[in-house]
Amino acid sequence: MAGKALQLHTIAYNAKRRRVWHKGRQLDMCAAEATTSLLQVEENFSACLARMDALIFKPLLQSEPSDQKGKENFKLFLLLNDQFQALWNLTEENYRIVKQKCSTSESFCIQDIYIVWKGDLFLSLYIQYFVTFANYVVVHGFEHATKSKSEAWKHHKTVLKQFLTDFTTETSMSLALYTVLHKPVRDHVEQYILLLNKLNEVLQEGSEKDIVTSAVKEYVKLKSFISQVLDEACFTKTLWKSLGYKFTDMLCVPERRLLEDSKNLPISASTNRSDRILLFDDVLVLIQGNSFQSFDLKLVWVDETCREKSAPGPYGLRIITPEETFVLSAKDPQMKAVWQWKLNQAIRQALNGKRDFPLWGKTGEGTEPSSCRFFTYVFRLESKFKNASYEGEWHWGKPHGKGTLKWRDGRNHVGDFKEGLEHGFGICLVPRRSEDRYDCYKCHWYEGKMRGYGICEYGNDMVYKGYFKDDVRQGFGILENFSAEHPFKYTGQWENDKKNGYGVWEDKDRGERYIGTWLDDHRHGQGIVVTQSGVCYQRTFHADKMVGSGILLLEDDSVYEGNFTQDLTFVGKGKLSFANGFILEGTFTNKSGQGLQTQGILNTSNEQLDERITKAQLGLKEFPVEKRWKGIYDQFLEFIHSGCKEEMEESFTGFHIQTSKELRKSQEYLFCQRGTEDVSWKTEDILEELVQHHELGSLQSYLEKALKSSLHPLGKLLKALTIAFQATYSGIGANRHLLTMAQEEVKYYAKKIWEFYQGLLHLALEQKGQLPAKCVDGEVSDQKAYSVVLPLILPCFYPELFMLYMLYHEREDDLYCQGIVDLSLFPDIKLLEFLDVQKHLWPLKDLTLTTNQRRSLIKDKCFLSATECLQKLITTVDPREKLLILQKTYEEIESTVSRVVEKDYKLPMDDLLPLLMYVVSRAKIQHLGAEIHLIRDLMDPTNQGGLYDFLLTALESCYEHIQRMRLHQRENCHVTRTS
Repeated sequence: MAGKALQLHTIAYNAKRRRVWHKGRQLDMCAAEATTSLLQVEENFSACLARMDALIFKPLLQSEPSDQKGKENFKLFLLLNDQFQALWNLTEENYRIVKQKCSTSESFCIQDIYIVWKGDLFLSLYIQYFVTFANYVVVHGFEHATKSKSEAWKHHKTVLKQFLTDFTTETSMSLALYTVLHKPVRDHVEQYILLLNKLNEVLQEGSEKDIVTSAVKEYVKLKSFISQVLDEACFTKTLWKSLGYKFTDMLCVPERRLLEDSKNLPISASTNRSDRILLFDDVLVLIQGNSFQSFDLKLVWVDETCREKSAPGPYGLRIITPEETFVLSAKDPQMKAVWQWKLNQAIRQALNGKRDFPLWGKTGEGTEPSSCRFFTYVFRLESKFKNASYEGEWHWGKPHGKGTLKWRDGRNHVGDFKEGLEHGFGICLVPRRSEDRYDCYKCHWYEGKMRGYGICEYGNDMVYKGYFKDDVRQGFGILENFSAEHPFKYTGQWENDKKNGYGVWEDKDRGERYIGTWLDDHRHGQGIVVTQSGVCYQRTFHADKMVGSGILLLEDDSVYEGNFTQDLTFVGKGKLSFANGFILEGTFTNKSGQGLQTQGILNTSNEQLDERITKAQLGLKEFPVEKRWKGIYDQFLEFIHSGCKEEMEESFTGFHIQTSKELRKSQEYLFCQRGTEDVSWKTEDILEELVQHHELGSLQSYLEKALKSSLHPLGKLLKALTIAFQATYSGIGANRHLLTMAQEEVKYYAKKIWEFYQGLLHLALEQKGQLPAKCVDGEVSDQKAYSVVLPLILPCFYPELFMLYMLYHEREDDLYCQGIVDLSLFPDIKLLEFLDVQKHLWPLKDLTLTTNQRRSLIKDKCFLSATECLQKLITTVDPREKLLILQKTYEEIESTVSRVVEKDYKLPMDDLLPLLMYVVSRAKIQHLGAEIHLIRDLMDPTNQGGLYDFLLTALESCYEHIQRMRLHQRENCHVTRTS
């Protein structure tokens, strides 16, 4: 049984091998037959091309016409000849390859069929030939050729008969030439299709069959393409014959094809718009009388949902172009559908930069053209953009997206557009008429006008950084003039392009700064003027002129109350209070050559001028802190109220870009430079992260990062407030009479930043669908501002603020420093004794003696740890940390005393003050009065009445006590007694 089964299996296997062998042999026979047929076809076609070259092309190329039209047509024919030669060379090459294959006995391979394997090359050359041929047809090339050589062609009729079987004496020479130069080539494509179809029938399913099938499809498309190209060419040639020379001269170009004509497929335009509508492959033309309008298809949009009353019929198509919109109306829906389809396909192909292959499919086939495009267009009609060239993105006939506008007069605008107007960030260059310079605006636009934060670098060396509205400066802004002639800087409020409201003006030539209110570019209302020499005065201004009486604070601590001129000359009634306490009250005059004269009463009864006068604080009632920088707060508040939209963030909160007037298109320049920060500060990320920080430590860490970032809204707010603060109080503005203004301003900054944080958090919770917590009362909010925000922002304002404290307490600190110098002359034991420190508290064990050293002469050894601790007071700007250092100092003193008495010892006030005074005298902290009062003014109000308050009061008592000491005499007496 096993042997029989094996025998049957062998028989079946051999039968299968015979079938495969027969099929392979059949396939080889079919392939050989196809190859032989292809060889014959190529041989015949090559011979035909050779005759066409010798009998038609060469005679037509013998001499170039002399007329302009003939020259243009001759160039086209030269190009047609080049395409013909390339086609002939390819045919010859294919013939040689096929012939070589037929002469060998190798088995069939798909690579042997050159028209399949190199199909792309064949298709490309055939397409090029027929496109060039159609161009020649469109410009009546054959008609001109036969006319110019009419005598020669009479003798060549027999030549044409070789190519045309139906040629008669009645046949026109131009038609004969037209037929001869395309029919053999067209027929040859059909031969390829027949041959490949036969081959495809015998191929087995597989990759080779798929390749041949694909090739057949492409050659069928080529056949359809040739037919459509010739039809379009004849259709277009007929149109040029029917139009007058005026239209033909301007519209007729070889490459242009007519796709549809309203005379063939009726459609009408809006009333009195046109008599005839022509759709070409690149333009849409409306003809009316002897004039026409042409619209580039790349900038034509077709809206089928037309509902306009101006439409002459019920089936309308709205045609949208950059500067015009009109309606095409058909009589029935079928005509509308055809026109809509042809228009859309023509537009799509124009956008692609090439025609389809084949040119047309069935009606309804093909994709719609994109409504978003990129193109260049020059506006011609009367409008905002007249004569401007726009290069950029379009949407439904309007600039939309990113683009560049250029005018002939040199104006440029590059940036974002929306629905035909500048909208979003942009950079605009405007040339100045009188100079070879220009103004450069880097700003946000809204519906065609500047709105929001921007930077303008004017051609006259002035720079504005601030907010705009309706193309003018509006809101908070900084204008600075960098020219050498009249340098100045204004930081403050603007309204309708003029300085209006609270602002600070610095005149660098005069060396003075004005802090106050403005109206229509003039100082108007209450104002403070600070000079470089230290003089400071407060007056009422009206249109830049001082009116009424004021207060003048002189650098020698004298104070004048009354009327005075701009050059600080006393006039009229006034009161002059001298630093020594004398008061002169009367009428002051200043006659030329006679100097200052007065008539009044001199009061010499006072010993010293009241400190409330010499250290008078200006501007507190006149400029309430909540009204000073309202323009900054309003923008950030509006940003929160608008929902913190990402695209509006820079418009409201500002941006930072390099100062350069170069017009660039780079994303890094057009928008805020993002830097290399690790944290993402996109608006959605900010709101997402805000809700994650509930714990105090986590919140402080987050706020610290946010406030240090130049991209976070809170960081931008802090930056703007820092600029405003420095513009007011740095440099010339460092005047002791402005200390309280500055101090309350910093506190208010902390409060507003906390409010804005709360606003962001409220919005973040709302967007997540969470119910925000109930609003906290003002007292709790202020406490959070002190404890959380103030320590984080104080470093930004500390240099200017501490300078004001130093100036305010300059006299007291000088006395304190002199006292410290005197106390430093004492050795440790003598100083402890002098300060009445109880002897049982003296740390004598800390006094390590060396050879020949007396204990009574050792200095700076007692309470060393407490002294070093107190010296750290100047290493931090945070009042909370300064208080911690003070507490640590107290603990170090107590620890040292406990070690001396060898038990825990709580220092009573009577013991603490002398010991603390010793430590203060050895710590030698400069400007201790400024330090103490800064801590007192800016510390958390919750610390009042507690340990910190007690220790700060003790330190202040030591400071005041050291000022009152007169140690020189005591030390001298003591030294004398010792000697």
